[in-house]
Amino acid sequence: MSATTTTFAAKKSAQEPATAQAAIGASGALPSGVIARVNSVSIQQSDLDAAVRATGQPDTPALRASLKNQLIARELFRQAAQKQHYETHADVQAIVEQAKTAAMMQAYLRDAVKPAPVTDADVKARYDSIVASLGENEYKASAIAVKDEATAKTILDQLKKGGDFAQLAKQYSQGPNAAQGGVLNWVSFKTPIVAGQTQNWPQPLAEAIVKLPQGAVSSAPIQVGEAYWILRADQVRKTQVPTFDQTKDSLRKELEQVALAKATAQVVTELVKSAHIEQ
Repeated sequence: MSATTTTFAAKKSAQEPATAQAAIGASGALPSGVIARVNSVSIQQSDLDAAVRATGQPDTPALRASLKNQLIARELFRQAAQKQHYETHADVQAIVEQAKTAAMMQAYLRDAVKPAPVTDADVKARYDSIVASLGENEYKASAIAVKDEATAKTILDQLKKGGDFAQLAKQYSQGPNAAQGGVLNWVSFKTPIVAGQTQNWPQPLAEAIVKLPQGAVSSAPIQVGEAYWILRADQVRKTQVPTFDQTKDSLRKELEQVALAKATAQVVTELVKSAHIEQ
């Protein structure tokens, strides 16, 4: 069932098409597994079951009656479009070709991309590596990132006058989670800060956050590349390390995604080698 059909089915129509109601009223003896016929075209019980599942709603007689009517209406629409040869319209053919291309690519990638399996030992090693990288404390920070130092200094002046950090982040920041007031996730670093061991944080930011007292804001803009950052230390606490059982499923998914990306890149590399590409 297409996304359009699923949406159509998921939202119970306030007014069922009159033609669908008429079709239901006219139904007679039907073969097993067939819930309706529209001009000799059968609608299967399996189609209705799939439509019910797609809604995510409780399976009730009222829901089934509504979805049955919608399936009948859909078949009426299909037949009317086919009778007027809509399949020959350029826009329809373009969509069909796009769907065909997408299906071909998905089938090819399913067969060609063979990611390395992720073992239990791989997951445990990843967990141990993360735990070993954590410091004694962890930090909850908020950040505002802008493109020029003048704007950053303007924001700092407003903060010193009592401006709201979250509102200024929403107004100015081009950094992560700006729409949420610049609030960042908990992060922990070993100290003193060592390059390459900052949990993907830029080193200048990591060095700044571990020095800020709780509730304090960086006194000057922190330059990272071409951006200027303002940090606030919202909370500081002893690092809380989740157990292996609490994290193993998410870690496995992370490693599987990495393996899939690596295998996909290998396929792309091989295809590029045998292709003639002009740019």
